[in-house]
Amino acid sequence: MKKLLLSAAIFAGVFSAQAQLAPNSVAPNFTVTAYQTWLSTAGQNGNGTYTLYDYLDQGYTVILDVSATWCGPCWNYHLGGALDDVYINHGPAGYPGVSASTTDDVMVIWVEGDGATADATMLDGSGSIGNWIQPNATLGQIQFPMANPVSATATQINNDYDIAFYPTVYKICPNRIVTELGQASAATIYSSVGSCPAPASASADVAMLSFGGESEICPGEYTPIVTIQNNGTTPLTNATVNVTLNGSTVATGTYTGNLATYGTATVTCSTIASFSGGNLVATVTSTGDNNAANGTVSKTVTVNNNPAQATTNVIKIDVTTDQYASETTWELVNASGTVVASGGPWSNLQAAGQTVRPTVTVTSLLPNQCYKFTIYDSYGDGICCQYGSGAYTVKDANNNVLFSGGSFTDQDGGMLKTGVLSVDELNTIGLNVFPNPATDAVNVVFEANSADYTVSLTDLTGRVVATEMINNANGTQTLTFETANISKGSYIVVISSNGLKTTKNVVVK
Repeated sequence: MKKLLLSAAIFAGVFSAQAQLAPNSVAPNFTVTAYQTWLSTAGQNGNGTYTLYDYLDQGYTVILDVSATWCGPCWNYHLGGALDDVYINHGPAGYPGVSASTTDDVMVIWVEGDGATADATMLDGSGSIGNWIQPNATLGQIQFPMANPVSATATQINNDYDIAFYPTVYKICPNRIVTELGQASAATIYSSVGSCPAPASASADVAMLSFGGESEICPGEYTPIVTIQNNGTTPLTNATVNVTLNGSTVATGTYTGNLATYGTATVTCSTIASFSGGNLVATVTSTGDNNAANGTVSKTVTVNNNPAQATTNVIKIDVTTDQYASETTWELVNASGTVVASGGPWSNLQAAGQTVRPTVTVTSLLPNQCYKFTIYDSYGDGICCQYGSGAYTVKDANNNVLFSGGSFTDQDGGMLKTGVLSVDELNTIGLNVFPNPATDAVNVVFEANSADYTVSLTDLTGRVVATEMINNANGTQTLTFETANISKGSYIVVISSNGLKTTKNVVVK
């Protein structure tokens, strides 16, 4: 019943993300003030303000609900009382409304995500569905903090947490790691709290957080990428990653640096040649590690032996959306799981119908590489046909159709392998861009052949954010682009010489 979610769907159109924060993301900190006057003596410093990291540092798991007072699904979830139940039975001891027999391990914070909402709206004012502070006689006055932050703070929280729809309910563990829960029951929410690791207590404790990259790849090489976290109370300066397949080591990686408590780092391991798929087990160790139990993750990677074969390394994406275009998004990712192109959502139509979106031509793809195209419908009923005959087609530059569709539920798409190097591309030997993702700097290494080169860092629109010229270069060339003044996101390293060019994607974190 899409029509019942029209207001929420319109909201979703404001944002570009299909999903919320990716699993295992680190939660950004925030401070909000509770709207309820009776909570003025609670919160941090007794002034009714609530700071996320303060609760995490005390060992609490925080349940964050970002909603809007005009949002029907938000109101229905609020009336269900799941968060009220969690707060009463598991909230901080001594806080308003918390049971004397509380487990004392969870904090609940509700945030109004629409920065234009007036305080009076929280009490069933104009534009609100109901009285959010006292929704009904059964729930009575809501005791957990409900905040209506100023517009700038609301916008910052929406951006930091990639809020694509209301309500968004997150679990944030003491180690800052975020998991989206959805509109879960109180029992489901609290059972998930048990999966949070204990707060940092040992001086040395490196944890394996996640195994990155795609779960389905094209035939050929595979490079394991993992994320580690310092769960120790002292800085982590070194760690070693070992990746095994069927008990035998197939790849390794190392971390060196100065990782603070709860800091995370991405480790790109050595490449596995001629990988045929299987269950990979990654283990991280460090000097003096006091807890080996949290140092292992596994990932099953399958090989698609029949990806759609493009004749070029340029593809074209055509999308026709139905009436509810705000529910439709798409993305194209490389084998490392990095999004290299995306589209949607768009504004809804007033009545059933369809809109042909402009063709998107993706020119930044590398030759002979694997990419995965996925189109999403956030409501789960596709883009065809009751509300308009939507469809999508992915073609190469020679207009060969790689795959197409329209009738699906929540997502559809396919895998493709790009064609050979085109005649207008530079055949750069030994090109290496690292680290990827990058945090402080992007390093570019390649072999030059007695020529002038331009090396640039551009965003996905083609805007140059940094560039270097190398005249009469020969042999190994190394350049570094500092990223301190560059926004987080996806970028393209472009090397040009004598009218030819080659590219490589990189992410700045």
